[in-house]
Amino acid sequence: MGAGEARVTAPRPATAEQSAIEAAQKDPRRFAPLYEDNFERVYAFVARRVRDRDEAEDVTAEVFHQALAHLPRFEWRGVPFVAWLLRIAANAIVDRAKRAARERGTPEPEDAVEPSLEEIEHRARLFRLVDGLPPEQRRVIVMRFAEQRTIRDIAVRLGRTEGAVKQLQFRGLRTLRARLGESDA
Repeated sequence: MGAGEARVTAPRPATAEQSAIEAAQKDPRRFAPLYEDNFERVYAFVARRVRDRDEAEDVTAEVFHQALAHLPRFEWRGVPFVAWLLRIAANAIVDRAKRAARERGTPEPEDAVEPSLEEIEHRARLFRLVDGLPPEQRRVIVMRFAEQRTIRDIAVRLGRTEGAVKQLQFRGLRTLRARLGESDA
């Protein structure tokens, strides 16, 4: 039997993410790596929709609480774990908005359009690419777009000039565009 035939009959090796999920399903104390790997993505997703930092933090905490509680029912289907987390987040945001509307006595908001699987995968790929940027560029990109800070605020926080922050942002975005183009090809 050739090497190619052995690979066909042997089970495919699990991805690191799939292995982490399976480990956490067996022992919830092993959920920490999943939390750490996905926290920024989920928080950025929530923060873009909620716009209030305290509420975004509350919703993000709720997402991971629900994910941990429902992890035994999660089934690996080859889609990034973050897609499941973002679906939980979208539902949590809608539920919160409906609850707030009921409390205020105002009509409930229309259900938010859930992102497509393709959009979620694109965002997950983008987050991975941002994670691969040099540290200073990554910090500027995250602060500018995920946290929606101004150039001036970033400059003050990093102890840099506004021009230096703009240059880091420019270089980071240029790198991301190039890498996105490569991954789409």
